[in-house]
Amino acid sequence: MAEDTEADVGTEEKHPDSERISMDNMRLLENIDVVLTVEVGSAEIKIRDLLRLNEGSVIELDRLAGDPLDILANGTMIAKGEVVMVGERFGVRFSEIVAPEDRVDSV
Repeated sequence: MAEDTEADVGTEEKHPDSERISMDNMRLLENIDVVLTVEVGSAEIKIRDLLRLNEGSVIELDRLAGDPLDILANGTMIAKGEVVMVGERFGVRFSEIVAPEDRVDSV
């Protein structure tokens, strides 16, 4: 008898209905548009300095040349990457993906 009880522990029944609902929900999410942004760096400046900017002005950013860029989806960082050329346009190559649990924590 004790053996039967131990064998049943940890055995979980799969529920096809809940799996189907989960897949249906995922299909709904697949068609939602998100805005991807690639962040080169940032700088904090005073308004007086902002007002003095003109064509040719240069602002030093907080990143070093060659540092990976942040890739954001709707403002949430999802990856790091680097700029590449795709024909005549810029592209971004993903080099590091943020773990899903970390993405959720940042929302």
